[in-house]
Amino acid sequence: MHITVIGVGYVGLVTAAGLAETGNMVVGYDIDTQKIAHLQRGESPIYEPGLDRLLKRNLQERRLSFTTDLVDAISSAELIFLALPTPAGTQGEADLTYVFQAAQAIAEVLQKKPRRDSLSEPLIVVSKSTVPVGTARRLQGFFEERVPMQVQVASNPEFLREGYAVEDFLKPERVVIGTPNPTVGEKLRQLYVPYTRQGNPIYIMDWESAEMTKYAANAFLAMRISFMNELAQLCERVGANIDWVRLGIGADSRIGRRYLFAGVGYGGSCFPKDTRALSAIARQHGLALRLVEATISVNEQQKEFFWEKIQAYYRDQLRGRRLAIWGVAFKPDTDDIREAPALTLMKWLLDRGANLQVFDPVALPSLQKAHSDWKISYSKSPYEALENAEGLIIFTEWAEFRQPNWEAIRRLLKPPVIFDGRNLYEPSEAKRAGVDYISIGRPAIYAYSQSTVPH
Repeated sequence: MHITVIGVGYVGLVTAAGLAETGNMVVGYDIDTQKIAHLQRGESPIYEPGLDRLLKRNLQERRLSFTTDLVDAISSAELIFLALPTPAGTQGEADLTYVFQAAQAIAEVLQKKPRRDSLSEPLIVVSKSTVPVGTARRLQGFFEERVPMQVQVASNPEFLREGYAVEDFLKPERVVIGTPNPTVGEKLRQLYVPYTRQGNPIYIMDWESAEMTKYAANAFLAMRISFMNELAQLCERVGANIDWVRLGIGADSRIGRRYLFAGVGYGGSCFPKDTRALSAIARQHGLALRLVEATISVNEQQKEFFWEKIQAYYRDQLRGRRLAIWGVAFKPDTDDIREAPALTLMKWLLDRGANLQVFDPVALPSLQKAHSDWKISYSKSPYEALENAEGLIIFTEWAEFRQPNWEAIRRLLKPPVIFDGRNLYEPSEAKRAGVDYISIGRPAIYAYSQSTVPH
């Protein structure tokens, strides 16, 4: 099939490369000339495992190309995927400005050059962006007013996990397609058949149900995380260990093991934005989604909960303290720092006069770009960040942090204390190493400070 993807950010680029991988002819379009220039050279603007390889192979095979010329991009397209940002508005609602700007541009091209006999079937415009329920219906009406009978709109929400996006696209657990048109539904089903040969389902449903499915999935996963984070606070009060509780409930097949890890809170481009947007949609229809609103509230409170641990240890004397930071990305295997809990806590630390030495395997350029005004030291390795530091704070569970050199930690940190926002280590390990270890939902270890002058 001949496919155009409008918007080659995170979702759009993975979608374009993934669709080209099965033999489709795909054109990626974007107004960012610098980004397109990099992509034309096979250089990915984002860090995502496996994407570079996919990008280069399909460029070499001439199945994938990139352009800033919209007329050229859609001239022979059968399908157009809209993969555009929908940032949160002032009340948490999704801003559809970019989506409808793209729709207007498509309509203007079709007005100047209507589809003729050689391409007599209506153009299928597929919404890949996360959009409020009712957007596909609005888009259909938008096109009918401007280019009647020339466009059919479908909804096809993405379920890509950052760090696993290529795998998720090529081997999806499910594909959701929203359309009232059986012909459109069948064409999109055929497009996704090569990715679901192991029997994973393709669901064809109405527009609104497809759009709601995306929000519901993210809100439910976020709710599991907030539930465990709130439970972790109770575990500390009663002397329980959240890790054991997680294992005990996760063994129940009705619950499952995933998204049950307590931590400093969720972040990224999806969970925070989508939970707020779903809550806004409900308010617009006169409803209050109390579980979703509680999920959002608990996530914000969890950062404060972790912050209080740091303050308590240093007795609220942070000015002039040199602290090491491991990880700023909102999760491992990505350079995405959007809504990362690390940013909130780092800002609080800086505001109180702390000096920060920061390391992240891939996200430091993103941090420098987003917060060039922050006076922080960028370290080239985890242990460089520890030099002359008075404590280590872990925000991201990168694999390279999982087997630390405890001897180096004790030697470099003065005092040797770790604030672990992701529960990476067994408390018993820290105790044997003589390190103070403060995590979430588990008893704190004061192996160092109990045998020395109080901090």
